[in-house]
Amino acid sequence: MSTITANGELGRVTGFYSSVVGKKVVMAVTGFILFGFILVHMLANLQVFLPVTAAGVPPLDAYAEHLRALPPLLWGTRVVLLVAVILHILAAVQLWWLNKFEARKRGYVKYEPIASNYASRTMIWSGPIIFFYVIYHLLDFTFGVVNPGYVPGHVLRNVVASFQHPVVAGFYIVANICLAFHLYHGIWSMCQTVGLSHPRYTPWLKRASVVFAIVIGVGFCSVPIAVLAGLVR
Repeated sequence: MSTITANGELGRVTGFYSSVVGKKVVMAVTGFILFGFILVHMLANLQVFLPVTAAGVPPLDAYAEHLRALPPLLWGTRVVLLVAVILHILAAVQLWWLNKFEARKRGYVKYEPIASNYASRTMIWSGPIIFFYVIYHLLDFTFGVVNPGYVPGHVLRNVVASFQHPVVAGFYIVANICLAFHLYHGIWSMCQTVGLSHPRYTPWLKRASVVFAIVIGVGFCSVPIAVLAGLVR
């Protein structure tokens, strides 16, 4: 009986995900998880601007050491993020393909992106850019493979060693601008998916999406810019 019940539940979940609505809900939920992580990660990065402690330890290094001292939290977060990223990308690709397939079936006399904006029309491009940016970011600061001055445990030193190269810093700045565009449309789409759409507060939600995207973009870009300008050493 339990096996039949489990199979029935699995069938309902699979059937829900196979629909367009199901894929959008998965994107909304995973997007919310990723947005939360991005916000926390940005706030943590801004510790590069804080003065060194009395013990001579940069606050960013101390923060990283606290995380390493909590393996269940660190690895639990990594597993949740990995699952969220995989599901988010999978749902996004499938929705893009479904939209493209439906467009072919209907056929366009002339394509006009009605009720869309630059951010929404470039989601399919900003997504892969962000994906490769994340991979490079991990190779740079987590594994130290592409960081010429990488020293395990010395996060601030690694940040400066990487961003003092204009090409690397420029890549991070461009990638984070793409991230800001992606977040703007993603947050707005998430609000619509979960039903937060009403003539009274829809304009406020749009403004909040813009503000959040700008804050994230400026916050992340400020670090490589500050290193290039010599404000962070």
